[in-house]
Amino acid sequence: MTTIQDWPGRVSYWKVGVPPSGPMDDLSFRLANLAVGNPVAAAGLEATMMGPRLRFGAATTVAVTGAPVPVSIDGRSVPQWVPLRVPAGGVLDVGAVGSLGLRVYVAVAGGVEAENYLGSRSTFTMGRFGGLDGRVLADGDALARAAMPTGSPTRILTEEQPALTNAWQLGVTVGPHSAPEFFTPDDIDTLMGTDYEVHFNSDRTGIRLIGPKPQWARTDGGEAGLHPSNIHDNAYSVGALDFTGDTPILLGPDGPSLGGFVCPVTVAAAERWKLGQLKPGDTVRFVAVKATQTASPAELGLARRACFVDVLSRAGDADAGILGRTTTADGTTTVTYRRSGDDNILVEYGDMRLDLALRARVHALAERIGAEKPAGLIDLTPGIRSLQVKADPTTWSQQAMRDWLIECESQLPAASELVVPSRTVHLPLSWDDPATREAIERYMLGVRSDAPWCPWNIEFIRRMNGLDSVDDVHRIVFDADYLVLGLGDVYLGAPVAVPLDPRHRLVTTKYNPARTWTPENAVGIGGAYLCIYGMEGPGGYQFVGRTTQVWNHRYPQQAPGFEPEHPWLLRFFDRIKWYPVSAEELLDMRADVAAGRGDSVRISDGTFSLAEHERFLAENARDIASSREEMERARAEERERWSLAGEFTTGAAGGDVDKSSSDTGDEPKGKVA
Repeated sequence: MTTIQDWPGRVSYWKVGVPPSGPMDDLSFRLANLAVGNPVAAAGLEATMMGPRLRFGAATTVAVTGAPVPVSIDGRSVPQWVPLRVPAGGVLDVGAVGSLGLRVYVAVAGGVEAENYLGSRSTFTMGRFGGLDGRVLADGDALARAAMPTGSPTRILTEEQPALTNAWQLGVTVGPHSAPEFFTPDDIDTLMGTDYEVHFNSDRTGIRLIGPKPQWARTDGGEAGLHPSNIHDNAYSVGALDFTGDTPILLGPDGPSLGGFVCPVTVAAAERWKLGQLKPGDTVRFVAVKATQTASPAELGLARRACFVDVLSRAGDADAGILGRTTTADGTTTVTYRRSGDDNILVEYGDMRLDLALRARVHALAERIGAEKPAGLIDLTPGIRSLQVKADPTTWSQQAMRDWLIECESQLPAASELVVPSRTVHLPLSWDDPATREAIERYMLGVRSDAPWCPWNIEFIRRMNGLDSVDDVHRIVFDADYLVLGLGDVYLGAPVAVPLDPRHRLVTTKYNPARTWTPENAVGIGGAYLCIYGMEGPGGYQFVGRTTQVWNHRYPQQAPGFEPEHPWLLRFFDRIKWYPVSAEELLDMRADVAAGRGDSVRISDGTFSLAEHERFLAENARDIASSREEMERARAEERERWSLAGEFTTGAAGGDVDKSSSDTGDEPKGKVA
């Protein structure tokens, strides 16, 4: 598991589901570059558990940092954290980690040459891009040195080296989702007072923890799903503690950008290096810190405080993660500003409900911020009723950013004025596809066999919505116009979409715990939302079928339906319409797209007007209300069946957590969608 990474990784694509990747322990990585005289952003190697054995064709200066490992040059033992000279033809051998830490870093003077994909050389193995062919390195691979200018090599002093342990403390800021809205005060006390254990099913997407099940302040997530951890999808921060059902997962640099689970605390930016060194069996204690008193992530020396095992903190912020509340200029909608780490603010509109007017406000705010492009702005990631604004904490204080966002919001026009381009994208759908059936079977064998949604997700959707037959589920899905509200719900341009007609809004819950495997381009429903999985990985939406690719893996080469400027197919406010195909036809279509040919995607231009949509809702209000009441009654009955079966009291997810992987996708996004 050795890959090429660079720092800070692939930024500014969070909104379309492209994670930053980069080194999990960014501190050890940057110090390795510093040791050989490289710029800290130079590409180098990250190894997990076992280091590589490298033969150099020319004399080279290298440095090895991170977890303690045996290191030798031509059989002679050499130290870590210092510049080392490898002669031409010499072999650098980096051994296995011992009892402390998990990841090791190798820097080479001048950096490592690699594919520059969307602005970074970092490897994202699940997306199959960056690094060397988007994959881990293998025996026999030949790597070239880059030609980055270098300075003087330097020894990294002991007091500058990060301290490793088996009993970790993580400095966390409160928010975005804390007590009393989502968790009880006792839940937060438990969270801060528990030594969680790192589960063996952990990786770069997320670190699964073993610990007590929350009591929860809510009974369910409403339209977002039946479990109290479910919320309408919003952006995540790297380092967020994501409760995917009852299972806590620390989201890593390969984790999802968007998801529908609550996150009570977020690891401070300068503390996130520790995620890369957490190993199975280690314990983690969360320590609340004030966002204004966290160390700078740009600092590499003593001020980073990384040489201390203990987190130096007297107390955290006592604001439950809420930085402020205002109302929109027309006085109709509440705006909540939530802390999402010390480098993000989550701007959230209105009540916890599905309302396209709220998404319109999110769009207007994103357009306003994007037009100004203030210094230090890194990412704008819209969710269903929220916008996450990521900025460089060394450029902007969080308070200054909040004040500026409040000013921006006060200048926005009424949401009803929104008219945006809205293409209709016709996509094939193989209903109840064999690949999705296989994923359910794997889940039953390897994760949980007694889940209410097994053995057939479509039957579960029927029951959840009070429909007479699965044919009714089929009819509704194919009749619906799905409006794309977010991208990257399960990575790589994966849409989170909702039917424009509320009568088509089938509502389900998400898997708890999440699946460990989902086929690429599976189509599922979670809460009231539909998603197309952008790539193979974990997930938790209830399957209805499978379609063709929504991410161009050939990029920068062309593929039918895709624009030449970027590899994602869909845009915000596109409408998805399904047309039926057989499983065999779909396989042919998928092969055509992969080869850059075919016409399975059909696109026509149009617009979406919020005012027109609201007129449609008003004209059909009585029938819509009647339909929704029937569906809500069926969900209440299903919830009662769950309660009687002990689904909410026996800790189905918590008890079975050891069976599941580190999925943070759909719901990490177990949404690691």
